This record gives sequence, structure tokens and C-alpha cells, in this order.
Amino acid sequence: MSYEFDFYDKTNLKSYNLNESMRYQLNMLDQLDVFTRKHCENVASLTCRLCEQLHCNKNFTEYCTICAYLHDIGKLFIPSNILQKPGKLTDEEYEIMKTHTTLGYNMCMKDLKLRPYAAGAYYHHEALNGSGYPQGLTKKDIPYEGQIIRVADEYDAIVSKRQYKSHIGISDTLKILIENAQPKDDTSKLGKNNPLIVRKLFKVVIEDIEYEIYATGKYVDELQAELKRFEQIEKYKEKMENSKKEKDKNYYLEGMKMLLKKNETLENYQSFYEEYKTAYAHRKAIIDNLYKEIKIIKKLKV
Repeated sequence: MSYEFDFYDKTNLKSYNLNESMRYQLNMLDQLDVFTRKHCENVASLTCRLCEQLHCNKNFTEYCTICAYLHDIGKLFIPSNILQKPGKLTDEEYEIMKTHTTLGYNMCMKDLKLRPYAAGAYYHHEALNGSGYPQGLTKKDIPYEGQIIRVADEYDAIVSKRQYKSHIGISDTLKILIENAQPKDDTSKLGKNNPLIVRKLFKVVIEDIEYEIYATGKYVDELQAELKRFEQIEKYKEKMENSKKEKDKNYYLEGMKMLLKKNETLENYQSFYEEYKTAYAHRKAIIDNLYKEIKIIKKLKV
């Protein structure tokens, strides 16, 4: 009786028939640590779906998705004590961490099969207002794929750090991306993130929330069916206790036994009943909160 929602389960990546050459690029992820590899997969999934929301053609979407898979490949060369440090990095450590962009780019450029996708590694930390790295480029010099991957990367980094189990409260994450899409002062008309891409991210997130509502709703339906079964058992119990004839008592007792499932007995079924009622109330509350989250996101402005 468990249910867990996977943020990235609803993805269109599998719709692309990746050829052997592309599989080679994806297999490079196996060299990364588990956390970084999962992050790369998540960012690729988001990038793919952002491209679709942006109405990019299939070839660019496929290209951009592979770039996203490889965007953190340079972290292969970052010392594990820095890469996996649980606390805040020192200034010196942060400077080392930042080199993963150029390290990843150089790795891609040295490999003929990776070379076409070097942009993902090189540009995903550049910011439209010039505050990014490694080159401090501004919008006109940052390839579109870099701008898309940046938004997907930032979103997943925050989601992973906050360890969301559901999309409840996810609007707070989107507010951070909105803030980063806005100019910090009057000297620049640009923020760090492309506002159009952030707006498309809203649509991706709403789509995910609607899927979560659907998936949770299916589980709620299953719980509801179980609750009806237990309600019937309770009715039989009440009738059995109120029956005067032994024949009738046995009839309702047999009815109770027939409704019991594996591991349930006449002595313990009520504890299962309470668990199902608690689970049902909890999942119903999740659905209600997810609908509220959609309303909040729809009011967000970039």
C-alpha cells in the first residue's frame, strides 16, 4: 500500500529513436557518480520537454537533449571531496567547481563523437546579463541550447536540493527562476535566465502536476475501493452482533471472512482499515494542494 511519484516519469525522451552514435554519448554518463548522472538525466528530460514547448524542430530538440545529457560531463575531473561536499563550498573550491564547464568542453572537443554536443558543457552556466561563466557572455553570444539547458539545470538543482516528494510548494522554486530572469538593476535590461524559457517551464511543471493529480487520483480510487470493502465488513460485523439466530451469525461471519484479503484476519482487519483511511485522507489532501499549486503557478509572471 505505497505510492511514490517520480517527477521525471512523464517524459517524451523515449519517443526519439536514438541511433548507435547517440547511445555512445549517453553511455558517457556511466562514468559519473550516481547523483550527477541522475541530475544529467533529469536536465535532459526537462530540456527535451522545454524544446517541445518552445516548438523547436525534432532535429534541434534531439541535439539539445544530447547536449543536456552531457552538460555536466566535466565533473568527471572535479575532486570528489569538492563535488560531493555536503556543505557550502569555499571561494577556492567554487572556483575549482566552475572549471567543469571548460573541462567538459575540452573533453567533448577531443572526442569526435562528442564534439557536436560540446555546447551543452560550455554554455549552461552563462547568464544573459553577463554574470555567468566561464566567459561572462551576454545574450547575443549565448547559443539558444545553452539558454534552455541553463533553465532546466537550475530548476532541477533546486528541486533535488529541496528533495520534493510532490509538486506541493514547487511554485517557490519557480519564483527563484523568475527572480533570476529579472534585471538586478537599471544598468541592464536582462536577468540571468531567458524569460520565455522560464514561462515554458511553467507549462512543463503544470503538465507534471496534472499528471501527478491523475496518478494520485488513480491510487485514491484504489484506496476508495478498499475502504468500501472494509465498510462492508463492518456492516456484516454489526449485523452478526445483532443477530439472534446462530445460523444468521454464521452467515455474516462467513461473509466477513470472504471479504478479507492476504494478511488480514478478523482480529486485525480494523488496523488495516485505519491505515487505508489515513492513506486516503492524506492522498486527497495532496490532490487538493496540487490544484492550489496550479492556481498559484498560473498567476506567476515573468
